[in-house]
Amino acid sequence: MSNPYAEIFRAPGAKGFSAAAFIARLPVAMAPIGIITMLSQTYGEYWLAGAISATFALTNAFVSPQLSRLVDRFGQAAVVAPAALVSVAAFLVLITAVNQSWPVWTLFASALAAATMPSISAMVRARWSEMFRDRPEMNTAFAFESAADELIYIAGASLSVGLSVSLFPEAGMLASTAFLTFGTAAFLLQRSTEPKVRALDSDAPRGSAIRLRPVQIVTLALVFVGAIFATAEVTSVAITKELGQPGAASFVIGVYAVGSFVLGLVLGAINPKMPLQRQMLIAVSVLALATLPLLIAGSSVALLAAAIFLSGVAISPTFITAFGLIERRVPESMLTEGVTWVMTGIGIGMALGSFVSGWVVDNYGAQNGFWVSVAAAAATVLTVALGQRSLSGMQTEVAAGRQAQPAE
Repeated sequence: MSNPYAEIFRAPGAKGFSAAAFIARLPVAMAPIGIITMLSQTYGEYWLAGAISATFALTNAFVSPQLSRLVDRFGQAAVVAPAALVSVAAFLVLITAVNQSWPVWTLFASALAAATMPSISAMVRARWSEMFRDRPEMNTAFAFESAADELIYIAGASLSVGLSVSLFPEAGMLASTAFLTFGTAAFLLQRSTEPKVRALDSDAPRGSAIRLRPVQIVTLALVFVGAIFATAEVTSVAITKELGQPGAASFVIGVYAVGSFVLGLVLGAINPKMPLQRQMLIAVSVLALATLPLLIAGSSVALLAAAIFLSGVAISPTFITAFGLIERRVPESMLTEGVTWVMTGIGIGMALGSFVSGWVVDNYGAQNGFWVSVAAAAATVLTVALGQRSLSGMQTEVAAGRQAQPAE
């Protein structure tokens, strides 16, 4: 039996752009938690750290889809390069402002400007779509990228926290900014695999991809998944600090990825035949059940790590099915924007999760932060369950009222 992952990487340029994209999108995970760790160590207040991280993430959630919409019209290199340069410069200002104790307003201003960071996850999926559109290799490629995204979110966060705790507060953000700079440059230099710019089909819905009902449902669901991520990160940092072992936060957050990453790769290889919307409902239901042990996991680092490991098992399958649904329900000429909205949902969730869990930790204690994870997981299940008909393609509507044709 042939290895499906080996098959997709035989395509010319696939290894290069995928490797560069992995490095370029590490800041998606490193920056939000890096800001929190940097500021909480420097200022000693989780609410301020969460507010500035939320400012960056929420602004990026608004800006990133607009950038991707421009990418669909003008191409990746023309839009991503200047946007990334602005983001890198703003991150450097933010790091300097913290190090030099500049006024708090400069922290918020630089976080706002840094939000021009483009969605590399959307760009790399657009390249896979260009290679394997309407071919079975597409499912494997999307499964690989979903597993890679999940690994990036957890491993990137672990790396960011580990650097800041073990070296100096700004270390995680410096590494994140370096990855953004060199990874994006390496990705954009590979012009042979850049997708062609396509005119909007005459029968495709007009306006933004967020007007498509499946995009709305999947994006909202991943808002809650993003909140689960951020809550696990913020609460783990707070609990390990309370236990007198702050350096263990990096390890605890890192184990989040292991089980989910492996399970995601297995699912991509076997390519289950069950409809994707049902697969997603099963995945988020398992995710919800797996958050419950977190409520009693604050007595030791070992118990916390075990509960975090269990709670992460279903995240990669959730990603795989979410992006698979977007690829099937969004027109080709809007694909980059559609994927970006989903990534935006994760970013919004991480921002809100960071802020809410930080507030809960400050006011009710570190262990109670995990109640935010439980609530967010329940909301994810409800969203996906109520959206089954639309996600199946039987009722794909544009918000303005136009009826779109069901996807195959």
